Amino acid sequence: MRRIGVRSDAPQKHHIELLHYRQKSNWDCGVSCVLMVLPNKHRQHLTKNLSKICKSEGFNKSTWTIDLCYLLKKYEVQHVFYTVTIGVHEGYRGNSFYHQILTKDENRVKVKFRDASKNKIPVRKASISILHIIEQLLNGPIIILTNARLLYCDICKSNKISNELRKCLPWPTTYQGHYIVLCGYDIERQRVFYRNPSFGDRKYASNEESQRELLKKGGFCRCMCHVGVHFGRSA
Repeated sequence: MRRIGVRSDAPQKHHIELLHYRQKSNWDCGVSCVLMVLPNKHRQHLTKNLSKICKSEGFNKSTWTIDLCYLLKKYEVQHVFYTVTIGVHEGYRGNSFYHQILTKDENRVKVKFRDASKNKIPVRKASISILHIIEQLLNGPIIILTNARLLYCDICKSNKISNELRKCLPWPTTYQGHYIVLCGYDIERQRVFYRNPSFGDRKYASNEESQRELLKKGGFCRCMCHVGVHFGRSA
């Protein structure tokens, strides 16, 4: 299997220091990721006014990636949104994870995509590779939509057992959307580091095998919001 790499002039290791934020409910992983990449002043404002802002932005407790883009724009954070689908993916209609929320969210999501350009929110239709992710990490953190059921940490082996067991099951497992923040890589160890708002203040790592598994099954790069403004230190 081909190893991941970087261009010759890029560092072999890169880490972005972020202030961790742990989600408070089962719906706010995306907003929690936004809080991790915001400057402290804006982070405090959003935390203090979270319920009010979520309602005024129109998503309340049901966030799509395009909602997160408008939230980043509200706080003047430069970013680029990469997605395989402009609007609502047709495959979601038969997905039990999305079935209940499509009816109330679809119109809002379509309108936000339609108005993204005039609101100066860059949206690019593209499938993203691991190499592209690593190159973009040199410019800032990445908020990414994953399939939580395929996500596990190579360091602490979190979720490893359930993933191993899942490979033996004769039936397909359900999709469970979850946002994380990618915040670095280590080429020698073939790892991409991330912060998971479901857990406490620490970095997790996905190895080469899990990265490609996520890519192959559409769980890692269906939606990606690259934050072009770099916060914190790199090493």
